[in-house]
Amino acid sequence: MSEEVKNEPQLPSGNELILSSSPHIHDRENIQSIMVKVLLALMPAIFMGMWLFGADAIRVILLCSIFCVGAEILWCLMAGKPTSTVKDCSALVTGILLALNLSANVPWWLCLIGAILAIWLGKQIFGGLGHNPFNPALVARVGLLIGFPKLMTSWVPTIFMGQNTQSYSKAFFSDSIWMNVLEGKLDGITCATPLGLAGEAEKIISGAGAPQLFSGITTSEAYLNYFWGNVGGCIGEISAVALLLGGVILVWFKLIKWQIPLCYIGTVAVLSWCINLFFPGVTPPALFHLLTGGLLLGAIFMATDMVTSPMTGLGAVIFGIGCGLITCVIRIWGNYPEGVSFSILFMNALVPLIDRVATKKPFGYIKRTTEKGATA
Repeated sequence: MSEEVKNEPQLPSGNELILSSSPHIHDRENIQSIMVKVLLALMPAIFMGMWLFGADAIRVILLCSIFCVGAEILWCLMAGKPTSTVKDCSALVTGILLALNLSANVPWWLCLIGAILAIWLGKQIFGGLGHNPFNPALVARVGLLIGFPKLMTSWVPTIFMGQNTQSYSKAFFSDSIWMNVLEGKLDGITCATPLGLAGEAEKIISGAGAPQLFSGITTSEAYLNYFWGNVGGCIGEISAVALLLGGVILVWFKLIKWQIPLCYIGTVAVLSWCINLFFPGVTPPALFHLLTGGLLLGAIFMATDMVTSPMTGLGAVIFGIGCGLITCVIRIWGNYPEGVSFSILFMNALVPLIDRVATKKPFGYIKRTTEKGATA
C-alpha cells in the first residue's frame, strides 16, 4: 500500500453516521435527574414542616403529591398522550410545592382542587412541561386564595408555640385561645402570622408611637423563632434555615440562576429598609420581611423555575428586581399581607418581553443595511 493511501482519512460508512439537525451538544442531565435534585433541595423544608406541624403536614404533602400525579395521568389519558410523562417527576415536584404553599389544616378536597388547577390549568392546558408560562404551583395557590380565602388564610400553630414565654407566642393568639395554648391544647385552634399582624396594624406615618408599633413581632426572640420556623404559616415557608439550605443545594447543582433569588431578596431588603428608616410606623424592619412569609420559598424555589424565568443573567436581574418591587408594594400598601405569589406570576407574564430586551446579540452579528447605507 502506498504512502498516499495510508495518509488518507478513513471515514465511516453511511449507515454508521447519525444525521440530525443542530444543536449537537449532549448532556447527561435530563428532566428526571433535574427534578430529583430539586426534590433533594426541598427535603430540608419538607422535614421541618413535618416536624413542626406533625401528622397534618404529612397528610397535606401526601395528598397533594398523589393528586397531582393522578391529575397528570388523567389528563394524558383524556388527551390521548402517553402516561409515561409522570416518570419525569415534574408532577410530583409540583405537588410538593403546592403542599408547601398550603396550611397544614386544609381539607383533602382543597388539595384535590389545587392539584387540578396546578396540573390542568397551570401546565397541561398550555401543552405540558416546558410550554407553561406560569409556575403551576403558584397558579393553584392564587386560584385557591381567590376561591377559598378563609381556608387559605387560616393558620395553625407549630407544636412548640405553646412552650414559649408570653413575650413571643401570645402576640399570635386571641385572649380566648391563649389559655388553651398555655394548657397545651393546640389541636383545632388557629393563630395569626407575623405578616398578618403587621398588615392589620394601623399605619402611622410619624409620631412618638411609630417606632413601637411593631415592637411585639420584631424582637430578637421573635427573629430567632422566625429563623428556625417556630411560627404559624404555610408548611414550607416558615423555616428560613431550611429554605436557605435548599437554596445552597440548588446553586451547588447549578439548577437555578443565582441572580434571581439574590436580586429578589435584595430588592425587598433595600426597599423595606428605606421605608422603615424614614417611616418606621408604616412597615417593620427589613429583617422582618426577609424571615417571614413566603419570600424565601418563592425566591429560591418558585421564581427560579427554569421554564417560567428569563434565559439570560441580565434578564434574571430584571426579573428578580421586578418581583421584589411588586412584593413590597403588596405587603406594605396592598390588601393582602403577602405578595410573593402575585409578584412572581405577574413577572412570569413579562418573561417573553424581558428575554427580548435582555437577549445578547449573536457573535459576529452585523446589521443589514440598504443600498443607501441606512440601517434596515
